Amino acid sequence: MAAAAAWTTSSRAQKPSMPVIGYLCPESPELFGSRLKAFHQGLREAGFVEGRDVAIEYRWANGQYAQLPALAGELIARDVDVVVAPGGAPVALAAKAAGVTKTIVFEMGGDPVQLGVVDSLSRPGGNITGISSLSVDVSPKRLELMHELLPGAKTLGVVTNPTSPTASSQLQRLQAAAETLGVHLQISRASKEEEFESVFASVAREPTNALVFTSDPYFAFRSRRLADLALKYRVPAITQTRDFPTAGGLMSYGGDFVQSHRRAGVYAGRVLKGEKPADLPVQLVTKVEFVINLKTAKLLGHEFSASVVSGADEVIE
Repeated sequence: MAAAAAWTTSSRAQKPSMPVIGYLCPESPELFGSRLKAFHQGLREAGFVEGRDVAIEYRWANGQYAQLPALAGELIARDVDVVVAPGGAPVALAAKAAGVTKTIVFEMGGDPVQLGVVDSLSRPGGNITGISSLSVDVSPKRLELMHELLPGAKTLGVVTNPTSPTASSQLQRLQAAAETLGVHLQISRASKEEEFESVFASVAREPTNALVFTSDPYFAFRSRRLADLALKYRVPAITQTRDFPTAGGLMSYGGDFVQSHRRAGVYAGRVLKGEKPADLPVQLVTKVEFVINLKTAKLLGHEFSASVVSGADEVIE
């Protein structure tokens, strides 16, 4: 991917007088390509084009989230004008911890107030603001959608990442939803890609085999691997991102990542123009996308109801 490769290095050297964005990313340029494209679109809307009006210093964690604090520290040491922290709560928290006085624009799916990132949505306070799709809050809806597909199921599997700052709150919401639906949750935990297959293999041996993934950036950026395993073990599964059904998974329900990253680009541009982050309320991307894959449903021996199909934002056939 030539465009992604161009983003792997700094553009600071092109024009030293340019303002500089420090871009802290939890993944690789390849996995983040569509998000980066949306971010650059937002920057353009605010009047900034990389290499012409602004330089960008990139730091890639390549899925090693434990490296985020050190990478954030590197950007702070480079004295960038603003740190952009997209891709979830771990990135925002790492940037905030490293840059106490540095301007930060985050993009996440969790509640930034609950996580202690900002004081409030309307008046974030301090040096940080950003965009939230609040996709963490819709994890129970994924459980409901799976239950609607499998109404006879007494147990449904849930996969959570124990290292996620939002894992505990999501499980609490899912447990409450499960009680309402009258189902038992079988909780599996995975924080590394090599743990995924054992989760699918274990659930595939159950009488009713289905998996509901919590909202988590590590899962979202490994959609193809999860889709491959879901097909291999013939497990109906639902995740937060459309990347999953697009790759062959059954369905997804979650925030519109294109809009959240585009808006992060707009906010970064506004900050570069002189607006203070404390005066920029946290923006909420309220649009939620529901995507289903009819071909996969047929392969797995399940059929979506007409109401589910008509209510989907996208149907893959």
